Amino acid sequence: MAFAVKVPIFPLHTWLADAHTEAPTAGSVLLAGVLLKVGAYGLIRFNLALFPQASVHFAELVSILAVIGIIYGAVVALIQTDIKRLVAYSSVSHLGFVVLGVFAFTNQGFTGGVLQMVNHGLSTGALFLLVGMVYERTHTRRLDEMGGLASVMPWLTGAFLFTAFASAGLPGLNNFVGEFLVVLGSFAANRVFGSLAAVAVVLSAIYLLWSYQRMAHGQVHEEHRHLPDLSIREVAILVPILSLLLVFGVYPKLITDRVEPTTRTVVTSLHAGHPVEAGVSAQGKAP
Repeated sequence: MAFAVKVPIFPLHTWLADAHTEAPTAGSVLLAGVLLKVGAYGLIRFNLALFPQASVHFAELVSILAVIGIIYGAVVALIQTDIKRLVAYSSVSHLGFVVLGVFAFTNQGFTGGVLQMVNHGLSTGALFLLVGMVYERTHTRRLDEMGGLASVMPWLTGAFLFTAFASAGLPGLNNFVGEFLVVLGSFAANRVFGSLAAVAVVLSAIYLLWSYQRMAHGQVHEEHRHLPDLSIREVAILVPILSLLLVFGVYPKLITDRVEPTTRTVVTSLHAGHPVEAGVSAQGKAP
């Protein structure tokens, strides 16, 4: 339960949006990039490793909650008017992919789940950075109070669009590989879960691109006409992160080659740790 709150898994996710909204930009980046991964790490390192039989027993329940979180987080993000809360609810959706991939108990799903832990920290952390930069200039997070910022701050809005593409899983950027592996691995374990997760990928593209459209296009508010674009310090912060979004999208083997041997070992031990399920005969009786 503690790790489920930390991830967070639906319905224990309700603290996350408020925490992100009230936190300063640095707090939101730290929360998205590091702290939430402690929950997923705990599930992998303690639940799966120490209690393989219980993990297999509850796998379907956890997978159902993960799928609900994936779709619920995307739908709630879709109706947000506060852009920071939108990114916060996108975290609930993306972290659902992590949990779904891990509890699919397939090599592809497990590797994709761990890869998504890295991808989410980069893409969502970058989104929170960019939202903070926009807020510092406009002093608002409401999308209906923005508009036309692409003509005023083309580099900042361009970086936001690039990061939104990565978060939405555009092929060639980092989230695509992790989400594809999770969907593939979970589909092999349960076709319903895999299909529903694939639907949420479409929803993520909708809410991210719609938020960009409302922020960057349309009529510029008079008080926003002379806002400064990215400074050299902000460029120095963003370039390494945006570069990794591209590098891990084009060449994910930098991570997967190091992750896959361990995930394969964990998946093998999980199946071995549940001998009744693994060894049921054709008559439905354990040998």
